[in-house]
Amino acid sequence: MTISSSLSAGVAGLNANATRLATISDNIANSGTYGYKTATADFEAMVIGGVAGAGTYSAGGVRATTQRLIDENGPLISTSNPLDIAISGSGMLPVTEEAYLNYSGDDKPMLVTTTGSFRADKDGILKTETGLVLLGWPADADGNVGSYPRDTVTSLEPVTVQVNQQSGDPTTEMNLGVNLPATSTEFDADLDPVDLAESLSIEYFGNLGTSESVDVTFTPSEPALATDPATNTWTMEIRDSASSDAVIGEYTLVFDDSRSNGGTLLSVTPTNVAYPSYDSAEGTIGLTVAGGPLELTIGALGDAKGLTQLSDSFAPVSITKDGSPVGNLTSVEMDENGYVTATYDTGFTRTIFQVPLVDVPNPNGLISKSNQTYQVSPESGSFFLWDAGDGPTGEVAGFTREGSTTDVAGELTNLIETQRAYSSNAKVIQTVDEMLQETTNIKR
Repeated sequence: MTISSSLSAGVAGLNANATRLATISDNIANSGTYGYKTATADFEAMVIGGVAGAGTYSAGGVRATTQRLIDENGPLISTSNPLDIAISGSGMLPVTEEAYLNYSGDDKPMLVTTTGSFRADKDGILKTETGLVLLGWPADADGNVGSYPRDTVTSLEPVTVQVNQQSGDPTTEMNLGVNLPATSTEFDADLDPVDLAESLSIEYFGNLGTSESVDVTFTPSEPALATDPATNTWTMEIRDSASSDAVIGEYTLVFDDSRSNGGTLLSVTPTNVAYPSYDSAEGTIGLTVAGGPLELTIGALGDAKGLTQLSDSFAPVSITKDGSPVGNLTSVEMDENGYVTATYDTGFTRTIFQVPLVDVPNPNGLISKSNQTYQVSPESGSFFLWDAGDGPTGEVAGFTREGSTTDVAGELTNLIETQRAYSSNAKVIQTVDEMLQETTNIKR
């Protein structure tokens, strides 16, 4: 009977609106939850018969389908923690639960989240208060991240920071900008060229953070006769304190005295074939100190920024080097490309991990888990690990959390509509009950 279908439709309406009420209550309850994604309930009509002009009609009712709008982004909210992480755009952070830390390779289940507040635990592992561990690719001792497969979690490791860690950065490059006095290469019968030599000691840092020095001596060459022009020639001797002051390089420097390039290097020649050669294009000498290679830049031929010979004064105008002594870890941050950088009190910074961003074809097909995490499913499609800012992914934002996507005003409006619809369906059931009672009374 159609009256029975009316009862079924009313009950279906109660169930559908109860489901919608559940999503509304969940959304309102999580309006202040970081990273929460709004849940929605959509109604779909169920039809029985439906032939036009049949004279009778059977109500099919309604059913509710729910989904979570994971692809929507909430507002970005600034915080004071450098490891409060959010994504400005698409993409998600790879995480796993603390309980799975001992699992390896593909056995380690990967979850994804759009935001998290990470801090180092007693073992230096970055995780949230709810036990979500941040995953990434480790960097080598030089801060370089290798090439890893992008469609598997095999190479992902828990991002670990040694809070009490000390680290040093050995010197590998040094720039030598020095002006030598042109007058020293002129004839002077009263002075020996050795007396006109200029010395310079430059500190560098060894592999163990020790302070060493490269000692450079510039000795001029004088003309043989007073009537001869200036030689514009110097001998540069380089010694390494870490190698017991051994000579690691000696070169004859000839400077140009032309109008166009006066004072710049004209030629650099090793005094012995055993010494490293000079790269005239780059202006570098590949020295070897006790700890390993050290690239010394003295300037290319004709380059006024390197070694020069001008006027009558010796002046170290620009001496720079990389490296630093041993320092204590002071802070850890993540940049917009997902690189986790450790900073030490000596000013030295080093990349220790790279956190990729996870992308799937259908984010709304992800399986929702607790703590605003999601799991890849057949409906979401296979995942791919991108460098942050590449492909479809956005950039990583530190000192930031993603707010809830709940629109409280809109949810309150939906709440009123749902309450009225629920009451109306209850009224339908009450009316059907009264009509059935009337039918029963006819028999009496």
